[in-house]
This record gives sequence, C-alpha cells and structure tokens, in this order.
Amino acid sequence: MVAQTRGAGQSSPKKLAFHDKLVGKGLSTDVLQKKMQALHKELADMDQELVDTQSLSAVRKELVNKSILLHKDRGVKALAACCLADLLRLYAPDAPYTQDELADIFSFFFRQLSTGLKGTDAPYYNEYFHLLESLSTVKSVVLVCDLPKAEELMAEVFRSFFNLVKHDLPKKIELFLTDILVALIDESSSLPSDVLLSILEQFTDKHTGADHPAYRLAVSVCNSTADKLQQHVCQYLSTEITSHAKNEDYDEVRNAHDLIKELSRSCPALLANVIPQLEAELATENLQIRLLATQVMGEILSEKNGAEFARKYRPACTVWLHRRQDKVQAVRLAFIEGCKGVLSNLPEMRDQIEDALESKIFDPDEKVRAAVCKLYAQLDYETALHHVNTKQLRLIAGRGLDRKRSVQIEATNALAQLYSVAYPEMTITDQALADYILPLPSSSNSKSTDVDEIAWTDRLLFTTGLLDDTARNSLLSLSGLKLGHPNIFDRYVDACVKHNGGVIDENEENVVKELNDIIKRLAISFLDPVKAVDDLNEFAALNESRLYKLLKTCMDPQTDLKSLVKSSNEFLRRVEQSSSTILPTMTAFLRRSSLRIVNQSSIPTMLRRVQKGLEGNGQADAARSAEQWLTFISKHQPALYKLHIGELAKAIADERYVKLVEISLQALAATAQWDANLAPTEKRTFERIMRYVMESNHRHAKFAARLLTQYKDSEAICTGIVESIADSLVNADADLLAAHTAVLAQVALHAPEAFEVKSDVIMKFLLKQVLMRRDEYSDEMDVDADSEWTEDADMEPLLRAKILALKTCRNRCLAHRNDKEVLEIAKPVLNMFATIIRYAGSFTAEGNDDPKVKARLRLQAAVSFLHLAGVKDLVSEVQSTFVPLTIVIQDPCYQIRMTFLDKAIALLSSAKLNPGFNVIPFLAVHDPEADVISKAKAYVLYAVHSMPKLERLARFEMIFFRLLHLLAHHPDFGTTEESLPDIARYIEFYLDLVASPDNIPLLFYLAMKAKTVRDIESHLYSENLYAMSDLAQHLIKSFASKHSWSVESYPGRVKLPGDIVRPLPNAEAANEIVKTVYLPESSLACLHKGSEAKSKAKAERAEGVERKLPAKRKAPAKTNGNAKRARTKGKRRKADTSDDEPSSSSIEEDEDEENGVVSSSSEDEEDAEEENGEPAKEERLGRGARTRAKARIKKQVKKSRTKAKSPDSDD
Repeated sequence: MVAQTRGAGQSSPKKLAFHDKLVGKGLSTDVLQKKMQALHKELADMDQELVDTQSLSAVRKELVNKSILLHKDRGVKALAACCLADLLRLYAPDAPYTQDELADIFSFFFRQLSTGLKGTDAPYYNEYFHLLESLSTVKSVVLVCDLPKAEELMAEVFRSFFNLVKHDLPKKIELFLTDILVALIDESSSLPSDVLLSILEQFTDKHTGADHPAYRLAVSVCNSTADKLQQHVCQYLSTEITSHAKNEDYDEVRNAHDLIKELSRSCPALLANVIPQLEAELATENLQIRLLATQVMGEILSEKNGAEFARKYRPACTVWLHRRQDKVQAVRLAFIEGCKGVLSNLPEMRDQIEDALESKIFDPDEKVRAAVCKLYAQLDYETALHHVNTKQLRLIAGRGLDRKRSVQIEATNALAQLYSVAYPEMTITDQALADYILPLPSSSNSKSTDVDEIAWTDRLLFTTGLLDDTARNSLLSLSGLKLGHPNIFDRYVDACVKHNGGVIDENEENVVKELNDIIKRLAISFLDPVKAVDDLNEFAALNESRLYKLLKTCMDPQTDLKSLVKSSNEFLRRVEQSSSTILPTMTAFLRRSSLRIVNQSSIPTMLRRVQKGLEGNGQADAARSAEQWLTFISKHQPALYKLHIGELAKAIADERYVKLVEISLQALAATAQWDANLAPTEKRTFERIMRYVMESNHRHAKFAARLLTQYKDSEAICTGIVESIADSLVNADADLLAAHTAVLAQVALHAPEAFEVKSDVIMKFLLKQVLMRRDEYSDEMDVDADSEWTEDADMEPLLRAKILALKTCRNRCLAHRNDKEVLEIAKPVLNMFATIIRYAGSFTAEGNDDPKVKARLRLQAAVSFLHLAGVKDLVSEVQSTFVPLTIVIQDPCYQIRMTFLDKAIALLSSAKLNPGFNVIPFLAVHDPEADVISKAKAYVLYAVHSMPKLERLARFEMIFFRLLHLLAHHPDFGTTEESLPDIARYIEFYLDLVASPDNIPLLFYLAMKAKTVRDIESHLYSENLYAMSDLAQHLIKSFASKHSWSVESYPGRVKLPGDIVRPLPNAEAANEIVKTVYLPESSLACLHKGSEAKSKAKAERAEGVERKLPAKRKAPAKTNGNAKRARTKGKRRKADTSDDEPSSSSIEEDEDEENGVVSSSSEDEEDAEEENGEPAKEERLGRGARTRAKARIKKQVKKSRTKAKSPDSDD
C-alpha cells in the first residue's frame, strides 16, 4: 500500500475527536447518517503520518459490525465504505483487520460500487467517487491479493468493474477503475483464469466496440499489464485452439482467431507469444487451422499498425506470403483476400504483394484468378492510382480475355469499377488509370430515372477518346448497335407471347420447337448455358404481359434514355418479385438486348460536339469520338436518327463544317435506306443535296447520291445526275473525277435503271480513261519506295477514282443479280478482277505501276470478287478464280491480308458466300502477324461452337475436302522435307479448330475419298490431291492418338463436289491409286520429328507458367520479306469505325468505306523474339509472300548498290 502524506511539518500525532457510538439500540437512520458523515469528514482530513491510530480503535471495530455493513439504508453503507477506506489509508501499510474481515470489507466495497454507482446523478455519487479515488490512489485494494479467497475476490472485482463502467461514467472514474485493476494484476502472484476471461470477454462481446467504455477499460488494463498478461493470453489461446481443433469444433477455433485479430488491433503487445504460434499454424497440415491463420494474418497486416507488426514479426509475414502457393484453393483465396488491406496500408510490403498477385493472376484455378480481379475492383481511386503499378492493371485487363467467363466478368467489373471511381478526377494526359483501364460509360443501377443524358453522352465520348483501335472496336461491339431488328432477342419475346405460358391454341409443336431453338441459341453466350436455358424457359412460363411490354420498350431503338432506365428498373423489380432465381439471367438478357451505352438520346449531344470540335473550342477529342459513333450508328443502327431528321438537315446547311456535313449526309442516307419516308423533302434541303452530289468532295457526293436514290422519284432524279456526269467526265479534274465516280457507284447499285441510260459511255470511260490509265513509275519518284501501302489521307485523287471505278463495276453487277443478263454483265467484270488479282494489281504482267496503286487495286478487286461470289448465277464463273482469290489472304501486304480476311468473315458470317469459302481463314496460319491468325481463329471457333449441327456440318466439316483440294493447287505445294511441314500446318490448324471426337471419322473418310477421284484440271493436280490425302490421313491419325480418340469407320456416304473433281475411269485405276503412297518416307519422318519437337517445347512452356521470362529484345518489323514503316500506335485497324471497305456483309455499308485500313502499330511486331532472348526465326511466308518478297528484295539490293546506300535497318 502506498502511504499518503498530508500536513507535513506537524510533530504530534492527532487523535480522533469523534467519540459517538455507531452501534447500539435506538439509533435512527437519520442520526446514524449524521454521525457517519461527521466521522467520514474527520477521517478524510486526517494525515496518515500524523494520526494516532490508537484513537481509531473504537470506530475501527464498530465499522465492521454487521449492523453497519448490512444496514438497509444505502447512504449509511456508502458512508461506511468511505470511512473504512479512510481507515485503510491511515493504518497503511498494515491493515487493522483480520483476513476474514478484510475479505468482508472488500466484498462490501465492490457491492456498494456495483449497486450504487449508476451515474453522476446517482444518490451518494460523491461518496462512491471518494471510495474509488481512495482505492485507486492508496492502492489498498492490493490487500485482496493476500487473502485466502483472493481469486474469488479478484474475479468479483473485474466482473463488477466491467459492468460498472458500462453506465457511461466520467472519464476520471474510468481512470480510477483502470488503476485499481492494473494494481490487482501487478500484485497478484498468479492470474486467476476467471479474471483473464473477464478481460478477454470485452474483446469478443459483439455489443461492444472500440468506443464502448468496457472495451476501453479492457484495452487500458491490457496495455498497462502486457508484460504480465502475455504468457497467460498465449496459454489460453493455445489451449482453446488445440482442444477445440482436436474435437473438430472449428466454430470455437474461429472465435479464438477472431480474438487474436481483435487483440492485434488494440493490444498488439499481448501477442508477443501468440504470433510464433500463429506462424506455426500457417504451415500446419490441418487445413482449417491453416486457413484461419491465413485469414487472420492478412487482417492483422491490414490494420493501421500493420507496418509495425510486419517489422516486428518479419518471419511470420514471410510464411504468410508463402500461402500464395498453398496447394489448397481456399487458402490461396484467403491469402488474396488479405492482400487488399496490405496493398493499401503497408508500403514496405507493397512490392512483395504485387509480385504475389502477379503470379496469382495466372493461377491454374479460375476462382483464384477471379478473386485477384475482384480485389482490384474493391480498391479506392487513390490506392489504385498511387499504390498499383500499370503492369498490374494491364494484367487485369488481360484477364478480360481469360478462357473462363467468371474471370472475364470479374476482370471487366474491376476495370469498370476503377474507371468509375477515377472518372471525376481523371485527365487524359497524367493519370495512369486513363491509359490502362478499358472504361465503360456508367450504367444506371439506381432506382432513379433522373438521368443526365448530356453527361451520359459526354462520358461516353471521353471514354472513347482514351481507347486504341482494338479497345474501341470492343466498345462498339458492346454497344449493341450491330443488332438489327428483328433480332434473336425480339424473336424470343415474340416466341414467349406465342407460347402463352404453355396454353397454345394451334401449331403447338412448331411453337414449342421455335421457342426451344431460340433459347438454345441465346444460352450459348451466357456464363452458365444450362442455367440460362432453365431461366429463359421459366421466364416464358411466367407469361406476364407487363414484362413483355417492358422488355419490348427497352429493346426499341426509339426509346429514350430516361424511359429505358425507368422501364429497366421496373422490369427487373417485377422479375425479382416473380422469380428471384432468374434475375441474373434476365439482367444480362436486358443489357444485351437494349441500347444502354449509346441511345437515340445521345444524337443531339454528339452532333453538337462535332460542331464545337470543328469550331476549335478545345473539344477535338470529343469531336473525333462523336464522329466515330455517328458513323457507326449510320452503318448499323440508323433507326436512332428517326427523331433527329430536322437536326441532321439543319447540319448540312452550314458548309463551313465539312466533316459535320459529311456525317449528317451519311446519317440521312442511312436513315432513308431504313425508311424511305424519312428522306427530307424540304425544298432548300433538297437543293443542297443536289448541289453536294455534283461537287468535288467525294464523301459529300457519295452520301448525297445514296440519299437521292431513296426518294420516291429517284429514277428521274438519278437519270438527270447520270446524264450530267456522263457529259462532264472528260473534262473533270482529278478531285471532281473521284467525286463523280463515287456518285456513279451509288447510282449503279441503288438506281440501276438510271445508270443504264448512260452505262455504255460511262463504263467505256471508266475502263479506258480511269482504270487503264497508266502513270509511269520508278523508285526514284517515291520517297517511301519500301512501302506498298498508302493511307486514305494520303491517297491521290486518281487512285481513289480507280478504286471507285472498280466499285462501280461491282455494284452494277450486284444490282442485276436477279436479272437474266447478270452473267453477260458480270463476266467481263469478273475477268478484269481476276486479271488484277493474277498480276498483283496491274492489268498486265509487265505493268510498271506504283506499288501503292497496285496494292489498293488488288485489294479492291479481291473484295469485289468476294461480293460477286455470293451471286447464285455467277458461282461457276467464280470457281475458275477460286484458288488465286483465296490466296489473297497470303498477300505480302499486311493491310490487304487483314482487310480481305475481315470482308470474307463478314460475308461468311451472314451466309452470303457458299460454304467453300470457309477455307480462307485456315490459309492464315502462316501469317507473320499474330492478329491476322487470331482473327481467323476467333471466327472459326465462334462459328463452330455457335452453329447448329447440320449447319456446322455443311459449312465447316464438309469443306475439309475443298481445303485439301485447294492445298493441292497451292503454288507452294510440295512433298519435300522443306515444303511438307508448311502444307501440314494448314491441316493441323484446321484440326485444332474443327476436329472433335464426333466428326473425326468423317474427316478421315473425306481424306480417304480424295484418292477415289481425279482433279478436274490435270493429272499433276490429281497426284497432288492424292499426296494431300495421304498427308491428311497421317495427321488425322496422329491428332486422334494425341487426344485419345478412336477413328472409327464413317457409316454414311458423301458425295464429293463435282465442280472440282471427277470420278476415276475404272476400278483398276482406283485400286492402284489407293495402294500407292504419294508421300516420300523421308518427308513423313521429318514431319514426325517436327511434331515431337513441338510437343516437347509446348510441355516445357506449360511447366513454366509462373516463371518470369527474360526480357525480350525487339526484332525489326517485317512485312512478308519487305521492310515496312513502323506503324503508329493506335492506328493498326479502323475496322468498324472505318469509312470505306465494309466490316459487315451489307453492300450498303461497303459503300460507306474508303479503304478503311490504316498502318498498324509496331508493338505487335517488336515481340518477335524467343523466350531465351535469341531472335525468332523469320516466319515462313505464303505463296504471294515468298514470290513477291524475293523479287522485292532483289530489287532493293540492286537499288541499294546503284545508290551506294546502306540498307535500312528494318530490311
């Protein structure tokens, strides 16, 4: 006990003046209270050092009398407690009572406090305050530790005080209670278990928190006695975890770990002995313990004091980091979940966490990859901006292309969420998130219909301006604008209406079949196709007319943004009320079927942004984005313009804004094609359109002409235009000639009768004076002679006129596709196209034309040929040029290859070409550019997986024979050891994409059947075909063996195409051919070795999934043998936003484009290095690539010698 000194300097002991009796009969409560007050006042004023303790003997005995301690009056007991506390102070350090009496006294103290002290307004509050102050300052309470019932008393003290403090008492009282409890713990030789439990209960009580008085008291006590409590806490937790884990009571084990987490937050010093135990748990074989330890460790490190914790317990942190490689998925997921807070709060560990997350983003388990993506979605803007490097963001973006849809969704959500939080503060130039996140405009998830349409559109335009070509095309695709009407979503709703919830009046079988077929096609694109089928069927079974009406409103292109949001919210609310389980599926259905990214409400804002950009108001980026969107809308969804015809007509009136006039004319033309009644009829507007059609701006002229062909009296209007142009062609300058030719191309397609009025004059002029016109060319004339491509902006007017002349020829044929004379009209045109393709862009083999002109002409000829190949009456004529046409996919020029593939895919996707043209994508396998191969592969995989079985059979499986036949005619065909691997790669590529256990017997049967016929052209090609048959059989067997498939006999019979092969003359010839092996054994052996080498390399790469690769050196960019200019970043493709060659199958869209390919980015070319850092071997090139490349290289060498000039580093 600590003695207190008052009144120092007095020499004689002071005796107690109070002599009244406190115990006796006849004492009323009031009298006793007064006596007790007088005694308390005198004792409180006495000094311990100057008191005569003998004078205290009488009151000392009377105060512990039961009549006092058990008095019924609370005031008497409160004053008695104060007097007893004063006596203990005055007698200190020796207590004047026996141990039993002391036990009764302290029990009395604690009872008075717990029952009487309820707050500052409680009766006798001053007396209770005095008692606590005395116990706190004098420390007389430590006498409890020496009593026989010390443990019981201590437990009572702690329970009482934790209950007492809950009454929201003054801060000073909390300090008194803390001092008392700390003194008891410090003086006790051993800590009673009940005391420890009382303390720890304050951290596990769900009703307490960091601001609760009991929690604060426990924290203060623990932090003041941490050295003494450490061992007890560790022992308690160890016992709890071990015993409950042994009994597999993991709920209690979890509670113990929750306690560790709570203590780390408020009393980290208590865990000095616990953390080594937690470290051991991180490596234990017990999964549940390891999982809990991983979770708790992550949460501890995420706290504000995590940095101090990490420095103090570095070994434990290291073991926790190793949990990223745990063999159990759940533990790896727990580790990732813990990384979020560490990433935000621990700069010291940020590099280690980023390395761990980088490895886990490629984890074999899709749930782990998805969890990493989800983690980034939960970061706030500042954390993502300052604490996440751009490499991580790139990797997250890359998971948007993950093989698993769940990962794709989480990655996309993460990027969208990061962009959403970053958008208010983001600028284009200095924010990392703006450069690396694929942003999407905000979709309204709120129940409010108060949508700012202008802000919505501006956000979309800002977003679009941040994207490169690939990302922009993805955003355009996500917009849903390409969905025509009626589409599969419309047909689903109509089928639901017909189904009528299963109550069908007539044609029940057909109605049910139609609904099931539509549902199957829709379900393919959902994350869980099986659930999608069930949910879509359940929605149909609901048969709620209000839901159908809301859905149709959302899908209607004329619905404005506010109505869309309102209808969407009501639709989703009603679906949730009717059947909550189908809500996710119907939410996805709604988003895909409605225009939520761009809407008809966006048109006015976009037109204004284009105008302001042209005015030079600092909105050039928004203007460019608006141009791209408006052009895309014109090509794919002109219905959005229906309510804005007046604004478009007004826009073409101001000729100062050339680009705005062009966009508006294009929009008006597209809208009139969609609905001819929407063509503007106002006199001034019509006069402006007539003026534009005759001017020298070829874009204005083209769209004006297209618009005029949609008027009711279009034939008369167009006839006058054709006659006027025919008379002025001879004297037109180059710009006007290009514009007039653009008009003629439109009229030839949309108003053929008007065109035929002067067709003989026009066609003769275009052929002789435009197409056949030759300008002598030499390398010295071209400052960029190494390039054979010219961009749209750099194209000479005469070249543009030549291209448009080819389009005019093509369009004239297409316009007569259903006429009897189509063959007569088309045959010379097809011959001309074939000549251009055969002579690589020239009309003669010796033509010394500009390579840029030749490249553009052979591209246009090939694309035009594709369009004409879809005309039924021209199929036989096209077949004679089938081989050179398909091999355009192997042209030396990248832009030609990519554009040709785009057009082929577009026409094939819409079934406008016969199935045989599906061989084209497989010829891209040797392309030196990865994006060409990727596009071809993506088309085939999507088509194969989405097509019905019979359609897949006709369009991809039966064409295998045509592919073998084509390869037999390929200029690079050969059976030598050098040539055969290249030819084999085509078949391997086909098998990789198309073969399955179900169709492998058919493919093998088709390969064998190739040796039962002869080529229609010559015996040489027949032998080539037989060699292809042997090669295909060999490769199919190897492929099936590798996949453990059995190649069974095909049970059916197949009729081979009679346009390319004929039957053999007799059975003897057939037997001889079947018995003959047409492939040299040495070539097959070489092929086998190459296959083994590739398998080994693939296995090695698979083993090193998470291994960091050495930095790659950049290889010089090559274009199939000839050097090409570095492509500007973001300019590789303009695809759907391009304005010339079509990206869809529509010939009208084709007319909106003008060679819409641009130089590609050099980024993809710079990674042509092997993993070991050595330069990659140059890709083997296709027929056109090799033959033309060799000639070009020879010419470049010759030129370099004559000019005494060192070769370009890219050669």
